Amino acid sequence: MAKLSVEQALLKAKSLAKKGELAEARKLYTAILAAFPNNKKAQQGQAALAKANQSGANSKMGSLLLASGNLEKALPFIKTALEADFSVAQHWFNYIHVLFKLDRFSESAELLAVARTKGCEGQAFDELEEMLSSSEVELKNRIQGLQKLDLNGPNAYFINFGIGEAWQELGKLEEAIEAYTKALAIKPDYAEAYSNMGAALADQGKPEEAIEVYNKALAIKPDYAEAYSNMGNALKEQGMLEEAIEAYTKALAIKPDYAEAYSNMGVALADQGKLEEAIEVYNKALAIKPDYAEAYSNMGMALKDQGKLEEAIEAYNKALAIKPDYAEAYSNMGVALADQGKPEEAIEVYNKALAIKPDYAEAYSNMGNALADQGKPEEAIEAYNKALAIKPDYAEAYSNMGIALKDQGKLEEAIEAYNKALAIKPDYAEAHMILSFVLLNANRLSEGFAEYEWRWKTKEGLKTERHFSQPLWNGKTSLKGKRILLWCEQGVGDTINWSHCLPFLASQAQHCILECQEKLIPLMARSFPNVEVKAENRSLDSERDDFDLHLPMGSLFQHLVSKISSCGKADAFLVPDPVRVNFWRKRLHSIGNGPYVGISWKSSNMKRSRLPNYAPIFELSPVLTLPGITFINLQSTDFENDLAKIKNDLGVSVHNFDDLDHYDNLDDVAALSSALDIVVSTHNALPIITAGVGTPTKLASWEQSSWNNNLFSPHGPFINKFQKNTWERWDEVFRLISRDMLLDFAK
Repeated sequence: MAKLSVEQALLKAKSLAKKGELAEARKLYTAILAAFPNNKKAQQGQAALAKANQSGANSKMGSLLLASGNLEKALPFIKTALEADFSVAQHWFNYIHVLFKLDRFSESAELLAVARTKGCEGQAFDELEEMLSSSEVELKNRIQGLQKLDLNGPNAYFINFGIGEAWQELGKLEEAIEAYTKALAIKPDYAEAYSNMGAALADQGKPEEAIEVYNKALAIKPDYAEAYSNMGNALKEQGMLEEAIEAYTKALAIKPDYAEAYSNMGVALADQGKLEEAIEVYNKALAIKPDYAEAYSNMGMALKDQGKLEEAIEAYNKALAIKPDYAEAYSNMGVALADQGKPEEAIEVYNKALAIKPDYAEAYSNMGNALADQGKPEEAIEAYNKALAIKPDYAEAYSNMGIALKDQGKLEEAIEAYNKALAIKPDYAEAHMILSFVLLNANRLSEGFAEYEWRWKTKEGLKTERHFSQPLWNGKTSLKGKRILLWCEQGVGDTINWSHCLPFLASQAQHCILECQEKLIPLMARSFPNVEVKAENRSLDSERDDFDLHLPMGSLFQHLVSKISSCGKADAFLVPDPVRVNFWRKRLHSIGNGPYVGISWKSSNMKRSRLPNYAPIFELSPVLTLPGITFINLQSTDFENDLAKIKNDLGVSVHNFDDLDHYDNLDDVAALSSALDIVVSTHNALPIITAGVGTPTKLASWEQSSWNNNLFSPHGPFINKFQKNTWERWDEVFRLISRDMLLDFAK
């Protein structure tokens, strides 16, 4: 001390305190006061040290309790630290943040305003302000404010209603229903409370209870358009589409400018398959409310289902122009892009949806589908798992995962995924139907055929099922003395394939009728002379009396496969016109020397989900470059560019008979097929015809395909299947086929 003046000692003590060296600062102040007991600056410095010590100790204890997650116990220590030293910004931040975490939002907001006046600035305080201004916090703040009001006064019913609305917006449905129940206990004729409660019940997945509550609202207020519209939504969720549309119509009769009711009606019409009507209704909604982003998005889905993908994407873009943070529109656009065969662009759009809504399980699931389309099943499964981490009861994600596992050949794991989907959603018809294919591929036939009957509960099945007064044949009732109607339900290839069981059925019944696509009648009538073959006609279904029992053709195997032991090694069952067979033989000889080999490589229906079944034309090159063969086109549609490509690239000419309608004149296609030596094809209707007439058929097949089973595989005496796995190229399959053909020609 002798070396320092009093002023120098005071400055040094202050500097030490500022550096946090409190013990050394305390020694200096003590020494100064020992020599000069009344020194004001030393007294103030010592008091500041005491205050800092108290602030630091409490702050340290509060931080320890915060780290252990004990917010309630930490709060008093943090508060004491702040009160001990208001100049420390960290104390302000800690106190406000803990209050926020304890849902004491009004106090947090008030203290933040005070902290700002004390100079508390920076990113941490900006983030606090942003959190306090979020809609979720505002709603919780509103609830806290309402709960402080008089809940026993004359306006208590209205206060509880407001609390219910806020809870409902927060997604706290049980709390919302409880609040509405309190409001109704005070005011039993409160129609709005019933309507809101119905919406909460519907969101809980309780549509029946919701409808009951909507009816109570309408009994009180018969002209309540919103209740009718909400009831329509609940009916739609139950699959009661006609009733839903009727409810929307009632809402619109009361409130003709009700855009939301039009948009919801459009969704119900789209679910019925009435896509044009749905689009018309969406346009009515948009005429009333031009900035209705949801209506544009719904219209996009209807356009996508029509196959109008560019128009669908345009509709989604209009929705996003109105509502740039519309994650659902981005996700739906991704589906349309994926359907266009643009999985990379789809994934980019899904990422935009997830940037807006990180917990968007549906976007992750859709991204999984796009990754699967890219041949990345492992990444697809990872995306499905992310969806399920967000939404553990997401049945659709399990179902999509099942497809990815099937495509990897992991049939048992795929079955397990479908079973998880069905445990969550037992009536999930689409999952049941896809599970049927996996079970059939695993050769679990009885289970697979039983699951396949769920096809009538799918959206597509609901549109195509026929309704007669006569019962379905159950496979057990004797057909002796009975008339049975078999009716086509899917494409011509399936109709032909399943028809090979008709002779057995016709032998059991008094009379057998087959209703099929009109273009199949000549071939079917000649092939099955003991069966009455007619064109499909649905107009008189409810009035018909020309049969006793009926059966859709896809259910034939369920009842007959165990009885027809030779189904897998069938004789030729199609009878082509012998005159036309001779005609085509002469025609073939006129264009060149044999052997004559027909080729087909894709379908007339090239939907995204079907693409893995078909080969690009250039991958047929191991077959097409075999010498000494006259190749004949059997592709029904869209073949001109492909034939020109192999002519230019390989120098190979494939002859096409321009006067043959490959798509509609299937009787002549069967005759030409019978005149050929060999047919090489991927899995479409063509190999079913060629195998059926007995022409040696080389089928290039995808092993993991849903069609690679007893139900869909072609039947005939000379059908050879050559399979590729998902992760393999087609050219190796066609290389094996070319070797097999050389062996055939060498015999």
